[in-house]
Amino acid sequence: MVEGPKDAAALRIKPMSTALLILIYFAFISLGLPDGVLGAGWPAMQSEFRIPYGLAGLVHMVTAGGTIVSSVSAGRVLRRFGTGKVAAFSVGLTAVALFGFSASPSFWWLILAAVPLGLGAGAVDAGLNAFVAAHYESRHMSWLHCFWGIGALSGPLVLSLFLSRGGSWRSGYLSIGILQFVLVGALALAMPLWAKVPGRDLGESPQNETSPRPFSFLLKLRGVKWTLATFLIYCGIESTMGLWGGSFLFKIKACDAASAARWVSMFYASITVGRFITGFVTYRLSNTALIRAGALTILAGVTLMLAPLSLPFSLAGFAFVGFGCAPIFPCMLHETPVKFGEKNAQVLMGIQMAVAYVGATFLPPIFGFVASATSLAILPAVLLGYACILLVGSERTRWLGAKKQGYGQIK
Repeated sequence: MVEGPKDAAALRIKPMSTALLILIYFAFISLGLPDGVLGAGWPAMQSEFRIPYGLAGLVHMVTAGGTIVSSVSAGRVLRRFGTGKVAAFSVGLTAVALFGFSASPSFWWLILAAVPLGLGAGAVDAGLNAFVAAHYESRHMSWLHCFWGIGALSGPLVLSLFLSRGGSWRSGYLSIGILQFVLVGALALAMPLWAKVPGRDLGESPQNETSPRPFSFLLKLRGVKWTLATFLIYCGIESTMGLWGGSFLFKIKACDAASAARWVSMFYASITVGRFITGFVTYRLSNTALIRAGALTILAGVTLMLAPLSLPFSLAGFAFVGFGCAPIFPCMLHETPVKFGEKNAQVLMGIQMAVAYVGATFLPPIFGFVASATSLAILPAVLLGYACILLVGSERTRWLGAKKQGYGQIK
C-alpha cells in the first residue's frame, strides 16, 4: 500500500508528540522537586535564622497563595501566550525563586522568594495538565502525576544528601534551582513542538465547539460545581492525611516517631506507585470507573484506621488510602475537556487547580484547630466524612454526564 500524505504527516507528528511528552514528564518532576524541600530543610533553616519554628507555615501560605492566584488566571494567560511560552516562563520563575531561597540573608527574604515560587508553580501546573488532558490519553495523565511524586520524593533526598555530608540547606536549594534552569533551556528549544501535537478525539459534543467563556458563565454549566467540590475534598483528604497521619500513629496508635514518619512517606509512595499502575489499568477501565474505585478504596482504608484494631490494621489503612488517592486526581483532570470542551478546559483547569490548592492549604489547618480542641483520634472519622462526600460528588458528576443533556449544558 502506498503511503498517503496524511499517513506521512502522522508519522512525522508522532515522534514530536513523544518527545514533547517526555519533556512534560521531566517538567512535572521539576514541579514536584521544591514541594517537600521546605519541610525537610526547615530544622536547619530555623536554627540558622533563629526564628520561631511555626513560621514555616507562613512561607507555605505565601507560596500557596501565589499558586492559587496564578491558577485562577492561568486560562486567560494560556490563551494569550500559549502553553509552551507559559511553561518556560513559569519554570524560570520557580528557578529564580529557588536561587532566592539559597541566597536569602534573613527569614523575610524567604517570604519574598516564596511569591515567584507559588506564581510559577500554579501556572505551569494548570497549563501542562490542560495540555495533556486535551492531547494525550488518560494513562499519560496518571504517569504525569506519578512523575510529580518522584520529584516530591526526590527533593528532600537531594537536600538530605547535602546536609548529611556537612553541607548547607542552601546548597540543596541551589542545586534544584540549577536543574530548573536546565529545564527552562529544554522548554525553550522545544517551543515549536507545542503547536504540532494533534488534539485527541473528544467525541461529538456541542460544548467542544464552544469558544472560551468567562468563569461566571462556566459556573452555570451542569456539573461544574460538583466537580469543583470533588477537587476540594480530594485534596483535603490527601493533605490532611499527609500532615496529620504521622501524629495520629504516634499519639493514638502508640507507634514510635521514626516509624510514624516512615509510614507517612509510605503513604506518598503508595500514591506514586498507584499512579504508575493506574496508567496501565486505563487500557481496561474508564476514568469514571477508576475514580469510583479510588473513592471506595479510600473508604476501606479509613475504615481500617477507624476500627479499634491493632496497629498493623491501621498501617494497612494508610496504604489503602494512598492507593485509593492514586487514580482520582489525574483521572478527574483528564475528564475536564470531555465534560466541558477543550476551549473551556483551559479556564476550568486553572480554576480546578486553584480549588485543589485551597483544599490542600486550608482543610489540614482547620482539622488541626478542631483536633487541638478535641483529640487526634477523630482523624479517621473526619477522613471518612470527606471520603463519603468525595464518593457522592464523583457519582453525582458521573450521573449528570450520563443524562441525555450531559455535561456542558446550562442548568
